[in-house]
Amino acid sequence: MRTLEHFPNLVTMFFTRAREKGGAPFLWAKRGDGWQPTSWAEAAREVAALAEGLRGMGLRRGDRVMLVSENRPEWCIADLAIMAAGLVTVPTYTTNTERDHAHILENSGARAVIVSTPKLARALMPAVLRSTGCRHVIGIEPLRIGQSGDVRFHDWAELIASQPGDIAAAEAAADFGRDDLACIIYTSGTGGAPRGVRQHHGAILHNVAGCTTIIAEDFGWDDEVFLSFLPLSHAYEHTGGQHFPIGLGAQIYYAEGLEKLASNIEEVRPTIMVVVPRLFEVLRARVLKSIEKQGRTAQYLMRRALQIGEKNYAGRSTLGDLPMKLILRRTLKPKVGKRFGGRMKAMVSGGAPLNPEVGLFFHSLGLTFLQGYGQTEAAPVISCNRPSAGIKMDTVGPPLPGVEVRIADDGEILVRGELVMHGYWRNEEETARVLKDGWLHTGDVGHIDEKGRIVITDRKKDIIVNDKGDNVAPQKIEGMLTLEPEILQAMVTGDRRPHLVGLIVPDPEWAREWAEAQGIAYDPAVLRGDPAFQKALMAAVDRVNGSLSVIEKVRRILIADEPFSIENEMLTPSLKIRRHIIRKAYGAALDALYGTRS
Repeated sequence: MRTLEHFPNLVTMFFTRAREKGGAPFLWAKRGDGWQPTSWAEAAREVAALAEGLRGMGLRRGDRVMLVSENRPEWCIADLAIMAAGLVTVPTYTTNTERDHAHILENSGARAVIVSTPKLARALMPAVLRSTGCRHVIGIEPLRIGQSGDVRFHDWAELIASQPGDIAAAEAAADFGRDDLACIIYTSGTGGAPRGVRQHHGAILHNVAGCTTIIAEDFGWDDEVFLSFLPLSHAYEHTGGQHFPIGLGAQIYYAEGLEKLASNIEEVRPTIMVVVPRLFEVLRARVLKSIEKQGRTAQYLMRRALQIGEKNYAGRSTLGDLPMKLILRRTLKPKVGKRFGGRMKAMVSGGAPLNPEVGLFFHSLGLTFLQGYGQTEAAPVISCNRPSAGIKMDTVGPPLPGVEVRIADDGEILVRGELVMHGYWRNEEETARVLKDGWLHTGDVGHIDEKGRIVITDRKKDIIVNDKGDNVAPQKIEGMLTLEPEILQAMVTGDRRPHLVGLIVPDPEWAREWAEAQGIAYDPAVLRGDPAFQKALMAAVDRVNGSLSVIEKVRRILIADEPFSIENEMLTPSLKIRRHIIRKAYGAALDALYGTRS
């Protein structure tokens, strides 16, 4: 069995793999009608050249460099070059506003910025020009700047071409250790201003080694192919979709976007995919819709696949199921498998809690589905389900090797190990709050089952306490609601109240079909006030209520004016709902559902 070497830093790991792989393809991007590769050797030369260019600007070891770009080969090259120069990467979301950029520039003290496109530069440049320390801007694509002030602009291609790109010298210069700072990742945050998490080289390398152990022991480490989709500015993709593949010597394809993700999966045929639960919920809905259109036979096969899958999962499989299993293996499962490329070893879900029903759905169709758990403060992977430990959908698996986990007296999950951050950047108060005696206080509540797997029940701060003192976990209920075809998104609330109420975003496709069936025009604003439409949505909520306890039932609902999105700040870039923003917008209307305003 192959094992991952003990590397002193991320740069050394990359150059080691580049030396081993040479001219083999590494990074792939869609250009025109085809996928074009960048080899390991070429990526290494560009990393070395860009590192030389950054040092030539006068940047010194430990200086911060902000990176603003969509997922593309240059993102990876920039990140590695920043680190190779002894600098610290500060990734930021492409959805950030000018205010967001200004906060991160000032808080991090970044002296330079790498930005990919003129479009992304529009929100960035006003913040750069007003910043006190940023003096260099590198445009991956040519930037059209009318006036620069005292900020110097550099062209990516020219900067790289002007340097020799001495790989051996760059590798020798990477003399920093595992405790040295690699990047500052600002948490998107479900509340308050983003905080900069100080991730050291050892934290990410610890994650890479732990994830590699799972692949090597449970699936076999081979020529792996990843499809990068989640924002690389998110810790989950930064580690799981970039440095983990580098450690494996894998190829990375960069998806063209959500609208082309399904076709990209079929083209690229990835062996491992790292995705958030919401995407799996969308893919599940698409598969079900496709089956529905294929007629009764396909629908029957799907029902049987789910029934048998549930029995297998519960350990109740019988010999009588064997004939149907063979039929499914020759009919339904290959078709579904093809939609996921046909060679998927594992789909890994993280970033937010997953409804077990979604995991069971994919398991029943023959796709290995692993739910993991982590936080940016832990580089970010803490645990992951794995077949050898027995996959249980309502758990997030056992901790990675070398990770200590214990449960505090109040149920909070505590984590210790090399993966834990060294603290928040320039925020000693918050650091002291979450790091105590080496233990990371995650803010998540849960327990450890009899097989050592972590079970998360909810976020400490998200737990609803009703007027009788009962604790209710909203994420579980919201996850169940969004599995109904009528409901796209949901938030439930009811703190210090006699029961729960819900804010519902109707699924637009279902709403359109409902309007057509009623013979009325599809107008979301009009539908929100239609009693029949409200009743149809409440019927979906009541289906969920049927499997909830009395204190968990959602008694009344409010239809949202628009979907929760990153643009209206109701979703984080990792697609978690921002409760405080949503409550600010809808709090009075939700209070009115109780008959009084507070």
